[in-house]
Amino acid sequence: MRIWTALSIVILVTGVCPAQWEPQDSGTEARLRGLGVVSRDVAWASGSGGTVLRTTDGGKTWTPRPVPGAPSLDFRDIEAIDADTAHLLSIGEGEQSRIYKTIDGGESWGLQYTNRDPDGFLDAIAFWDAEHGLALGDPVNGRFIVLTTDDGGRNWEPIPAEGMPPALPGEAAFAASGTCLVVHGEDDAWFATGGGGVARVFRSADRGRTWTAHETPVRAGNTASGLFSIAFRDADHGVAVGGDYQEPGKTGGFVALTCDGGKTWRLAQGEPPSGYRSAVAYVPGLETPTLIAVGPTGSDISVDGGESWRPLGEQGFHAVGFAGADAGWAVGEDGSIARFIGPTDR
Repeated sequence: MRIWTALSIVILVTGVCPAQWEPQDSGTEARLRGLGVVSRDVAWASGSGGTVLRTTDGGKTWTPRPVPGAPSLDFRDIEAIDADTAHLLSIGEGEQSRIYKTIDGGESWGLQYTNRDPDGFLDAIAFWDAEHGLALGDPVNGRFIVLTTDDGGRNWEPIPAEGMPPALPGEAAFAASGTCLVVHGEDDAWFATGGGGVARVFRSADRGRTWTAHETPVRAGNTASGLFSIAFRDADHGVAVGGDYQEPGKTGGFVALTCDGGKTWRLAQGEPPSGYRSAVAYVPGLETPTLIAVGPTGSDISVDGGESWRPLGEQGFHAVGFAGADAGWAVGEDGSIARFIGPTDR
């Protein structure tokens, strides 16, 4: 169990206000990589050793919500619909990759999908609404696997192979934070890749049925580097971040921006984040396009849509998520959980 005794890290961000991470006690030492934020009161987190947590009081208490019979699964993503309903994804080869669902706040879980392909490996899950969602898996037979559901996860169907462009040699998605896949609006979806010769973003405008692939200028020269996370504030403007997890202190060239829905990408021109970043998220409800990026070497904030970044703190995290300017958390190693305290909390 991580017991926090140090003061929260505070930095004055020009043009915004003091922002800080407020550490909370998770009651676990698990590595947390999944995060689903519903409101300023309700959030879910997941991670190694079958760990699932939920708070309904803004993080004052985090209650275990384990999946029976799954103590060894690594839950890398959790998509929260509300305080009662959440979808949970575990990673691993073959049947270790699964999708569960709860409709009673985690009191019970139903197994909705098990990967039967020994070469399959699920990475992330995302939902537009309570009924319509996607799951992403690494390439099998040369193409990424995308599963779709139109009934709240009761049934998951793979899209036809012809709807997915071929993967590059060595190309894969990174199951680092559950944010390599993102959806927006009613039909749009994107996922980010690395591990091969070039980092790419795949884009769908029809709820994941067909995809196009778009190169980015982000470095991706080995199996540990590329794009790890992607976020969109509307149908056009998006940010993708990454780096090299084997060289987490390396900076520069790991933030890409788009203003045409992911068709074209360019590198950010300002000060970069302070190292490899596994997750990025917009902070909704602010006048300026504000983002938070996190990784093992710390966190950073941008108030200009991702063009430039300032350090927010040295505490490392794996995932970050927001449901509003006053509803944001980050999770990481050894059960670390912290709530974002920003302008509206002052």
